[in-house]
Amino acid sequence: TCHEPWAGPFSSLSPPLPESPTAPSTKGHPPISPTLLCMRGKARSPLGFAGMNAAVRAVVRVGIYTGAKVYFVHEGYQGLVDGGDNIKEATWESVSMMLQLGGTVIGSARCQDFRTREGRLKAARNLVKRGITNLCVIGGDGSLTGADTFRAEWSGLLADLVKTGGITADEAKKSSFLNIVGMVGSIDNDFCGTDMTIGTDSALHRIMEIVDAITTTAQSHQRTFVLEVMGRHCGYLALVTSLACGADWVFIPESPPEDDWEDHLCRRLTETRGRGSRLNIIIVAEGAIDKHGKAITSEDIKSLVVKRLGYDTRVTILGHVQRGGTPSAFDRILGSRMGVEAVMALLEGTPDSPACVVSLSGNQAVRLPLMECVQVTKDVTTAMKEGRFDDAVKLRGRSFQNNWNVYKLLAHVRPPPTKSGYNLAVLNVGAPAAGMNAAVRSTVRIGIIHGHRMLAVHDGFEGLAEGKVPLRARQLPLHWTLPKKYFEQISATINDFSIHGLIIIGGFEAFTGSLEMIDGRAKFEELCIPICVIPATVSNNVPGSDFSIGADTALNTITMTCDRIKQSAAGTKRRVFIIETMGGYCGYLATMAGLAAGADAAYIYEDPFTIRDLQINVEHLTEKMKTTVKRGLVLRNEKCNDNYTTDFIFNLYSEEGKGIFDCRKNVLGHMQQGGTPTPFDRNFGTKMGTKAVAWISGKIKECSRHGRIFANTADSACLLGMRRRSLVFQPLAELKEQTDFDHRLPKEQWWLKLRPILKILAKYKIDLDTSEKAHLEHIMRKRVSMESNI
Repeated sequence: TCHEPWAGPFSSLSPPLPESPTAPSTKGHPPISPTLLCMRGKARSPLGFAGMNAAVRAVVRVGIYTGAKVYFVHEGYQGLVDGGDNIKEATWESVSMMLQLGGTVIGSARCQDFRTREGRLKAARNLVKRGITNLCVIGGDGSLTGADTFRAEWSGLLADLVKTGGITADEAKKSSFLNIVGMVGSIDNDFCGTDMTIGTDSALHRIMEIVDAITTTAQSHQRTFVLEVMGRHCGYLALVTSLACGADWVFIPESPPEDDWEDHLCRRLTETRGRGSRLNIIIVAEGAIDKHGKAITSEDIKSLVVKRLGYDTRVTILGHVQRGGTPSAFDRILGSRMGVEAVMALLEGTPDSPACVVSLSGNQAVRLPLMECVQVTKDVTTAMKEGRFDDAVKLRGRSFQNNWNVYKLLAHVRPPPTKSGYNLAVLNVGAPAAGMNAAVRSTVRIGIIHGHRMLAVHDGFEGLAEGKVPLRARQLPLHWTLPKKYFEQISATINDFSIHGLIIIGGFEAFTGSLEMIDGRAKFEELCIPICVIPATVSNNVPGSDFSIGADTALNTITMTCDRIKQSAAGTKRRVFIIETMGGYCGYLATMAGLAAGADAAYIYEDPFTIRDLQINVEHLTEKMKTTVKRGLVLRNEKCNDNYTTDFIFNLYSEEGKGIFDCRKNVLGHMQQGGTPTPFDRNFGTKMGTKAVAWISGKIKECSRHGRIFANTADSACLLGMRRRSLVFQPLAELKEQTDFDHRLPKEQWWLKLRPILKILAKYKIDLDTSEKAHLEHIMRKRVSMESNI
């Protein structure tokens, strides 16, 4: 069986190699031809989660690529027990057009039979008869625990089957041990050891779509809405939704409210209305409880608000809509990455290898001992039952802790009685990116909580030079102008408004403009103040950060557009689409959208290509049209090559495909910069703004001398970015050495290591170097995040 804001096996992949007509090889592995079994276990209910099909697709295609036979198990463990047509060999084409489908195409079901030894004997016989020795399971802790039990009993099951004549001794010898690898699929994100489980991000997308729609109604009618989301034992969905929508209150099972919560809630709602708000949003996890273990239901909350405050209150229970729908780009990429890592783990398995789960930690794919993760997950439930709620939050991991701490800070802004005496200015620079407003909102609110006077600068550096500093920070206009030619005016504005620190939110222009500000410190003392840059650009090309605010929203826009374009070919057949994406010279959007949408090729500047490569791609598509899959998708980054333009590639494909396929082209343009921010971008922007203010507040105190701020050291001007597994501050001067300014790119980009996977999943014959392995890691229990002290 086979099992995210945000490279394990991919860090061990070699750079993309030219496509070769020879058979693929997997360096670092013995020449074996294993048999893999891909199945969906039973989670909390027999329903699938968005993103599972991406994992199934990746396991099947990478398994076939390595020379293995891959089988589907339909209907989960029940299909494993029943055997027959429930266990079918998978083909390359059988997983085509799966990426955009929610749920799981191979089905899932509750299975009481597998809980018994007799049922497991039947399942073992069905596997042995087909020569299946590797099991890849997607599910929650129940499904994965069942898989581990099955593996532990394997030798005994085979011995019993030989005694009863169910299998021969030779068959038992050939199947002497069973490898198990798990992938966690759960919208609740309740499995300890992973930052994001498959399906969680898509569920957040469904929830936020509904919250946004309800918000407009609530504002129109001045209503209070109580929204109940899933999460019987885990409040992750409720917590992240509350962060993303700015909810007035959230109830989660890991941290019940104090005994006087009713008074506190009513006071908060009243204060919110008193500040001019026309609505209140309260998010409730379905498993919410008070400190005595009594359930807190959405109807209880409604009755309280109506009785005490008289507010027009409505309850919306989202239910199973959260499980369905089209998978988000993040879940598709996560499922694909985890599927590849699962196959690699199975190929490397030995009789002594413990059953493991492939997981996501920060931006890294990791392998973790399955039962260690299950045990810590159970420890959370035990801690909650025993009333040790602080331990429960810690056991959830650093991501959960950080989200909870940030929400508690932002949920109720109450300025301190004494002001700090410092003024912070926030400005946006460059092109718009979805999620910028979330960063501005949290920056302003946390600044007020710290006692600072917050100033909003309109029109970027030019507005700073012209003194456009009103007190309201709402949807700040952007501007591309760099500050060098305005140093005198900017210095005057900083002096006039007594600005003690700058938070600059934007893309590459924000980065280069901040470098100019540092250079200007030598001549203008007013520029010697702490500066923090928060990367926000759809291109994801700012040095020092694996992700930029806005890139996830743009990626989802491209992916959903590609889905619709591919769907339009369903009736016409034999059609290839050429899609141009944004990104400047950075190929992040084209590459990641290619993974998420199942593209046949993605042309980018960082991976140079020639006319020979274009010819190979045309030949590949020609062969593809002979199969049952009669459509193609090719993505091209807007500046991948000066000569091989979108028109050139379109004309080339059209000419070479005559009589075989026809072509269409689409330039997506600025639609990629618009739209409603995704939950990831809202949450990411919120946490970035919060952390930036905490850092700059510390720097102001550190650089304060006799009531004046003087900051001219390298570490007083930093960029806040996500690097691998954490948010870190890096001096801008150091990042200067890591930048290709001519092409506005970081010199090293982590996502380039994913490009071989894109080619393998598209059925190109390339070499895959797996000599470097993602090592098995262990969970550090009760680890306290460094970020929790924000």
